[in-house]
Amino acid sequence: MLVTIGLEPPRQDGVIRLLELSDAYAQSLYPPESNHLVDIATLEKPSVSFLVARNGSGIVGCCALVEAGDGTAEIKRMFVDPEARGLKVASRLMDRLEDISREKGLKAIRLETGIYQPEAIGLYKKYGYFEIGPFGSYQPDPLSLFMEKRLTL
Repeated sequence: MLVTIGLEPPRQDGVIRLLELSDAYAQSLYPPESNHLVDIATLEKPSVSFLVARNGSGIVGCCALVEAGDGTAEIKRMFVDPEARGLKVASRLMDRLEDISREKGLKAIRLETGIYQPEAIGLYKKYGYFEIGPFGSYQPDPLSLFMEKRLTL
């Protein structure tokens, strides 16, 4: 099967299942005050580009690009179904996120991830993200890692 990435609405059964898996995973690693998950209503806002990865017709991954309104955007709700690991779904999502960011003329993409997620941290570093301090409404948190990648148009 060929993995495809497209802009789709987040409010669909396959995405909701992934968001629930993501929530459970994050809650297993971090206390509530260190989980910075956004709800589905936030993902439906006009400032959000929501990407869905499909393997055939099945939804196997998702992520959101949330524009901050200052020329930057944040990656939220990046998650790949554990059953689909090894299909390069996260890399395909990252490639498309960066394409969209450039199309929108954004100057940087930021993210917050947890320190107990070495696979995610490794992916972001591979894509050229580097550590920064808290941004936006985030407060310093010893369990959080803040990262950024500056884009060239």
